[in-house]
Amino acid sequence: MPRALLSVHDKSGVAELAARLVEHGWSIVASGGTAGHLRDAGIEVTDTADITGFPPILGHRVVTLHPAVHGGILADTSEDSHVSDMAAHGIETFDLVVVNLYPFGTSPGTEMIDIGGPALVRAAAKNHARVTVVVDPRDYDELVEMVAGGGPGPGERRRLARKAFGVTSAYDAAIAAWLDEETAEPGRGAVPPFLTLVAERAEVLRYGENPHQVGARYRLPGVESWWDSAVQWQGRDLSYLNVLDAEAAWRLVNRFDGPAAVVVKHANPCGAAVAATIGEAYDLAHRADPVSAFGGIVAVNGEVDETTARAIAGVFTEVVVAPSFSAAALEVLAERESLRLLEARAPFGAMGIDVRSIDGGLLVQSVDEQDDSLDGFTVATARTPDDAEWTSLLFAWQSVAATWSNAISIVADRVLVGNCGGQPNRVDAARIAVQRSGERARGAVAASDAFLPFADTVRVLADAGVTALIQPGGSVRDAESVAAADEAGMAMVFTGTRHFRH
Repeated sequence: MPRALLSVHDKSGVAELAARLVEHGWSIVASGGTAGHLRDAGIEVTDTADITGFPPILGHRVVTLHPAVHGGILADTSEDSHVSDMAAHGIETFDLVVVNLYPFGTSPGTEMIDIGGPALVRAAAKNHARVTVVVDPRDYDELVEMVAGGGPGPGERRRLARKAFGVTSAYDAAIAAWLDEETAEPGRGAVPPFLTLVAERAEVLRYGENPHQVGARYRLPGVESWWDSAVQWQGRDLSYLNVLDAEAAWRLVNRFDGPAAVVVKHANPCGAAVAATIGEAYDLAHRADPVSAFGGIVAVNGEVDETTARAIAGVFTEVVVAPSFSAAALEVLAERESLRLLEARAPFGAMGIDVRSIDGGLLVQSVDEQDDSLDGFTVATARTPDDAEWTSLLFAWQSVAATWSNAISIVADRVLVGNCGGQPNRVDAARIAVQRSGERARGAVAASDAFLPFADTVRVLADAGVTALIQPGGSVRDAESVAAADEAGMAMVFTGTRHFRH
């Protein structure tokens, strides 16, 4: 008779699984809490204490750590010496091990560090040539189907073992990250001496950055992401760039108070606006740069209604991200079959670090957080911004921080009317932003993501009619830029913080 060992913290579905295994002629052994749960469900079960001769001890820190358990899992029955050892010590084999671990990720602490569970999982996964290991309740139905069909084959056992090792690896990574937080070096908490990252594939993408590349989205175990709860109402599968651009758009639009819309192209905002309604905000954001908006990503921070949907439907757009869509809006947008619609919650930003690959390793930094409280902001010029300029300056400061460096953003009444980033020098970025703004630059404000090394950028903006500028300051030539601003009657604010984005 095949024998299964069940030891689970999350008991959802385990009684049903055990009952179905019994129907197929299996005997069930379970650890204390799981055994009690199965007995309450009327299932015949043997407690691990009955085969080890030991009750749970040390406050349940030791329950299954015994040769009668691990010998039955690890035995290679094709080895005569293993068979002899089993007979000599009265150990019976296990053919199936079903385990899930203490929820350390949601309740970190010493007592949530599971010892027996990972040991069982690793033992069964090591011996997957003979033993099936299941670590996810979502796999129970598939397991029963395999059992009914004669049992999991070698490939299926290997696949489940790979998943099991991924789970224990992620579990250890979560513990290591927690210990890093507990012992963080001052000022270096986000970049510990050892960085353990384990991610599970959440979605195979349509393709990578280019169609000949393969792409996928991965999730970090225990890290909450808006992507995992997002609903895609329609459209093709997402590509790598769809995800990258949608992430940039969704993060930026959720920074704004009031009805807002953002249009992103190649991870840069080409339009952004706050207005009285979502429809008006979208119209303003699109009209900021309609040429760049072609084939872009749209994000809004309120429901897409029918009127807004009709406006969006008139423009070739790759993805729309919103907290909700009205039924009428969905009906309108359904006419654009390839348009991807994502209904999403606000982003969490829980990872805390930015990671990029380099040759042979990773480049890691803490996340660039923006502080819009005005702490540390100073007015460097003779003229102080008026209230309307302050409002637009803060909007420009948020927009420029979301743009690739070198970046200049021009904003008129909380509408991003000209934006340019990714230029080798800042004055060219200013010239292009002015060109895109046209006459809208007159009376507008501007932002620079880093200090101005020369006064030329100030003069380009002043000649276009920009009345106020926000920038980090800190250049050895700050005085020249301030003098140029004073000469033009501009107000200039120093933030003291740079927002490079490469």
